[in-house]
Amino acid sequence: MTAPALSVSPLPPGTLLLVRHARAAGQEPGADLTGEGHAGAAGLVPALRGLSVTRIVSSPWRRAVDTASPLAAALGLPVITDDRLTERVLTGVPRADWRERLRDSFADDTLALPGGESGAAARERAQAALDAHRDPAGVTVVVTHGNLLALLLGLGHDGWAALRNPDVWLWTPGSAPTRLDLPA
Repeated sequence: MTAPALSVSPLPPGTLLLVRHARAAGQEPGADLTGEGHAGAAGLVPALRGLSVTRIVSSPWRRAVDTASPLAAALGLPVITDDRLTERVLTGVPRADWRERLRDSFADDTLALPGGESGAAARERAQAALDAHRDPAGVTVVVTHGNLLALLLGLGHDGWAALRNPDVWLWTPGSAPTRLDLPA
């Protein structure tokens, strides 16, 4: 599922570039990007600049907006935020066994822990956001979070664990998503 480094231009209208946010200092909505995260966000600019991006949509959580912002500034586009792109909440209370429960939730996408959201519900809300924001005449960048991205792409637990910060997936109309190799 990996493509050569961004040799995909021109992209067909309606294409989505799904981005997992750059490395952050925490998981809370207001978590800052780390120094490595800021470098990763800046690295998206040369990687995606020539792909005719017409729209940038992001989770409103800080690490996602801060990942989208350098590209938006370089392209002169606003960052549109959508609450439907926030990370899936696995459970409403901290759990020492969260990794095991996360694995369980990928195996059963109807599983909803107390105070949490099932994978099916999270995927449905995120897909609604993609449908609402996809530019049918251009290329849309969507910046979101790892668990939600893995659910959208059907990656399962192991695919989620293999995601990078940032990570970019190309999803053209009528085809399967493909991971893009970003320059180091």
